[in-house]
Amino acid sequence: MTGNDERYPANFISSIIEADQQAGKHEGKVKTRFPPEPNGFLHIGHAKAICLNFGLARDFSGTTNLRFDDTNPIKEDVAFMNAMKEDIAWLGFVWAEEKNASDYFEQLFDYALQLIADGKAYVDSLSSDEIRTYRGTLTEPGRNSPYRDRSPAENLDLFQRMRAGEFPEGAHVLRLKIDMASGNMNLRDPSIYRIRHVRHHQTGDAWCIYPLYDYTHCISDAIEQITHSLCDTGFEDHRPLYDWVLAQIDSPGEPQQIEFSRLNLQYTVTSKRKLKQLVDESLVAGWDDPRMPTIAGMRRRGYPPAAIRDFCRRIGISKSGNNVELALLESCVREALEPSAPRAMAVMDPVKLVITNFAEDEVMSLSVANHPKDADMGQRSVFLTREIYIDRADFKMEANRKYKRLVLHDEVRLRGAYVVKAESVSTDDAGNIVEIQGTYDPETLGVNPPDRKVRGVIHWVSASKSSPAEFRRFQPLFSVANPDAEEGDYRSLINPQSQQCFMGYVETGVLEQEASVQFQFEREGYFVRDPEQNPDGIYRFNETVGLRDSWSKSNASS
Repeated sequence: MTGNDERYPANFISSIIEADQQAGKHEGKVKTRFPPEPNGFLHIGHAKAICLNFGLARDFSGTTNLRFDDTNPIKEDVAFMNAMKEDIAWLGFVWAEEKNASDYFEQLFDYALQLIADGKAYVDSLSSDEIRTYRGTLTEPGRNSPYRDRSPAENLDLFQRMRAGEFPEGAHVLRLKIDMASGNMNLRDPSIYRIRHVRHHQTGDAWCIYPLYDYTHCISDAIEQITHSLCDTGFEDHRPLYDWVLAQIDSPGEPQQIEFSRLNLQYTVTSKRKLKQLVDESLVAGWDDPRMPTIAGMRRRGYPPAAIRDFCRRIGISKSGNNVELALLESCVREALEPSAPRAMAVMDPVKLVITNFAEDEVMSLSVANHPKDADMGQRSVFLTREIYIDRADFKMEANRKYKRLVLHDEVRLRGAYVVKAESVSTDDAGNIVEIQGTYDPETLGVNPPDRKVRGVIHWVSASKSSPAEFRRFQPLFSVANPDAEEGDYRSLINPQSQQCFMGYVETGVLEQEASVQFQFEREGYFVRDPEQNPDGIYRFNETVGLRDSWSKSNASS
């Protein structure tokens, strides 16, 4: 469970809750709920709603229910339910009760019978296309269905027969009788039951009629004694229907719907339909692809749950929509990882450096701090051998003094080790450098040479005391900041460089740690080991986020 230091700053919802408590409403209790439909994986937009519902309830000593909105068995699956529970628990939250909308199917049916008997609902036999036509438009009122004046007795008989399975799908729906001339389209006799001859993952074949969301949700809130039903502003126009339904029945509770702005994150889509399309068409490697904005994808990429909670607090709570910069999320991730991630060295584009004045069979063990600012994280051993790997970008045949890495006939320090000098190179037939030959100064372990200036510091690994590894670096999945606002197929906006793979080497000790340990590979970025090895059985590391500053800036004084 998250700590008190994660309280939400004052906002318009907390002000409503405070006022309700002071007035003694709901006997001063606070109870929220998070009600996902189990038809996909949760994403960063859901994370905002999760943190808000659980966080505000915690701040006011309340509780939160997890309720699956499982009213459409065509699209839903138990596997999605299990994935959602894993995601919420991983974020650090504990729900008071786990419920399903299907738990209330019998009660929802009884309330529908009451509405029919009271003349407030009727069975409509128009087709879905005809109902759409009869509803009118935003500028034109709707028209009454020719079946709107069926008697309560006829409607009760038809609805019972719908439940008994006498009719095919689409033959009838149950609609509320409100106002076909309402300026709010949601009040123009909305459908609340449809026929679906589909097996339900919770109730089996017990039902062939299923309630719709707008009807189910408000009654489920009331049954569970939810006090504050928090949802995004997409449901603001649905609130009059929410309140209308509860006003017509003998409601067991008095929930209040409150809307907040949904999260729009740059370079991201959060439509479940679009995310499912990406998965189904193999445009990504699955729901937990590290490039996906799903919680599972962010977890696989190495995002700490505390960073996501911090991000959701920082973006604030309001009714006005905004497009949040991806840089803010990445900043939260860096701030969470910097003090906690042990350091290690990895070389992603290796070129061999042979230290010719180092004995061929010698292995020198050097003690290096696991974290430069936290002595409690201890030391580790890195092994210096005659042959090491450095990054290809860390060597040039010639360069000016602004280049702080290794240059032919010049010196650089190996991180945690000695100063080395490049003496010569070997190339292949195409002129590519395949090996650098150099020497080391045995008097420079931990001290700079007094008579000359060393260019900078580079990272390295032993050629014989390291492990091969695959490194995956990521860019945003989409090439434009707001893919949903662009014309045309959003899939054409996928960034072809969103994932890049490199084969290199990592300190062997990294593989001796638990796979969940998140490392800062010095001068490269923050990485975590992927749950899967690559096809060749080599361990794979995912870049969580790059370093805050470029190497040249952070090492300008080296």
